Amino acid sequence: MTEHAREEVAGKLEQVIAAQLRHYRTSQGLSSAELAARTGLSKAMISKIETASTSCSLTTLQRLADGLKIPVTALFRGADTDRDATFTKNGQGSLTVRSGTQHGHEYRVLGTLKGRTDALEPTLVTLTDASDVFPLFQHPGTEFIYMLAGRMIYGHGQYEYTMEPGDSLLLDGEGPHGPLELQELPIQFLAVAAK
Repeated sequence: MTEHAREEVAGKLEQVIAAQLRHYRTSQGLSSAELAARTGLSKAMISKIETASTSCSLTTLQRLADGLKIPVTALFRGADTDRDATFTKNGQGSLTVRSGTQHGHEYRVLGTLKGRTDALEPTLVTLTDASDVFPLFQHPGTEFIYMLAGRMIYGHGQYEYTMEPGDSLLLDGEGPHGPLELQELPIQFLAVAAK
């Protein structure tokens, strides 16, 4: 990285810290003098930080966060604006093969976030006259099911739920679950799993 590029990154970080500091100070109704008294910093130093005229040390950032009663990371909010997102057009999505595929079930993953172990996994499940019921699923985490079309009896543990469009079910994935009876085809539901 060139010196000029390093200066641009540093300048952006100071601007983010300046904006966040100003936001938190004013939202708490504090003047620069009041914040200075709380932190032991001078009013001039707070002014320089809020105008991005100076870089501040980690110790100074901690003192500001303590004075505002916020986590120090709140002062960096917005510094890394490039975040992962997935947009999926209607009728699109990645077809995946799962244990139900051999029974005529279609699984279309509607989005994934790279490198996230806590990410949700939304899947559009379609069951047609080519679909069969099959042994129940079990997996770690939770799952949310929202019925879009058709009617089925869905099992979870010892319980059975008649599900129609608009119905939803939130369940513990460790319990055996899955379609037990396909009553009105085609059936389509959104399944959102979380680990």
